[in-house]
Amino acid sequence: MSTDWHVGIVEYGTALPELRAVRDVVFVEEQGVPVDIERDAIDAACTHVLARDAGGRPIGAGRLAPDGKIGRMAVLRDWRGRGVGRALLLQLVEAARAADLRELFLHAQVDAERFYAAEGFLPVGERFEEAGIQHQAMRRVLGHPAAVETAVQAAAATIGIVANTRRALMVYSREMDPGLLDQPDVLAALRRLATRGGEIRLLLQDVAGPQRAHAPLIALAQRLPSAFSVRVIEEPVDLTYPSAFVAGDTGGWYFRPLGHRLDGETQLDGAARMRQLRTVFDGAWERARPASELRALGI
Repeated sequence: MSTDWHVGIVEYGTALPELRAVRDVVFVEEQGVPVDIERDAIDAACTHVLARDAGGRPIGAGRLAPDGKIGRMAVLRDWRGRGVGRALLLQLVEAARAADLRELFLHAQVDAERFYAAEGFLPVGERFEEAGIQHQAMRRVLGHPAAVETAVQAAAATIGIVANTRRALMVYSREMDPGLLDQPDVLAALRRLATRGGEIRLLLQDVAGPQRAHAPLIALAQRLPSAFSVRVIEEPVDLTYPSAFVAGDTGGWYFRPLGHRLDGETQLDGAARMRQLRTVFDGAWERARPASELRALGI
């Protein structure tokens, strides 16, 4: 909800002219999608959401098909970057929960992958062309953990957790996870959390390796020292812990049974599991020492 726009579920027959007023502009006029592709046979069977401005004019639209596919997500140009798209997506996710759907999927235009990753969608398979535009299939499991099997999925899972963290993020890592915590999109998500007042606690089993590799996360923490705290594990009992994880204070988590690998499980709405991980993290954090090796960097 916003002071100058609002989002809600609409009745298809009544709202069809408004839905088309948005979709025809975005898909047909801007992106050149043929009208006969944009207007498909399942439209009437879908749940539709519509965003309207304060004057009641349509500014954004999206739909949920009975099989759990989210599509036709569109926001008029003047309203992009103001949270309208996210509000539409969250409304569709809630509609899916109300319909007892266990998973959602969508075909994201490639420049929107980070947007959907921030809401818990993981990429599946290779990119492909649809209506002349490059797309990526993405999937989100509702109410249950989802498997993370690739580096791309690992980055998407981490982005989703960081983006949904309200204040405190815990990162339990062996050596700053090269291949994950050095990815540009992951670093950008961490930077956004830090600059909006978030607190990021990073617990390492090894600090020398990241130093030698000039891990970019060290440089980020140097620039934002008030947001980052780094500690190093020394207790033998903690050094034998084989796993790694990222967990946020709103219930999101990504857990890897073997910390040197990226495969594992993730869930954006798993508060119970997040609390278990926080207990593990807090105990090890109290026993760990500050990363004095990084003090010269201002951390």
